[in-house]
Amino acid sequence: MRIIGIDTGLAYTGYGIIDAEGGLRRIVDGGVIQTNADTPLALRLRLIHDAVGQLLAQFEAERAVVEDLYAKYRHPRTAIMMAHARGVILLAAAERGVEVESYPASLVKRALTGNGRASKEQVRRMVAQLLGLEEPPSPDHVADALALAICDANPARAGRELPPAITRAIEAAQGETP
Repeated sequence: MRIIGIDTGLAYTGYGIIDAEGGLRRIVDGGVIQTNADTPLALRLRLIHDAVGQLLAQFEAERAVVEDLYAKYRHPRTAIMMAHARGVILLAAAERGVEVESYPASLVKRALTGNGRASKEQVRRMVAQLLGLEEPPSPDHVADALALAICDANPARAGRELPPAITRAIEAAQGETP
């Protein structure tokens, strides 16, 4: 299965594409879609929408994964801007018939590291390890996108049972906020 993880942002939207088969995961591509703060919001959103649409078509992704929005933000304006970007990403996926999944950040961190409050560096190192990379992906936007895709490629998605300890950790993480 080909999965694209998307780290939503208005200035920088990271993406990471993996192939997952059984317990094996292989990186296909990763990068950042960047928009300029001086560009009007509507045009920035169109750029993100079009770029994500092109990635979905080019790489024939079967699933897209984004991070959940959560209710408590220190900077509500940032959350609103991120929600705009997330909306056009979801639209691009829907236009191409790509299934979209959404996970809380704490679940992704816990699924990769065993700790729902893991640092960005811990997540980056685990992404590198799980994908057999010599160095952690950079920038953080790409690492976060790959982490989302890896989380989605878990054995339970393929119809296999997860060990009970991991299942409990995932269930516990679903109730956490980042």
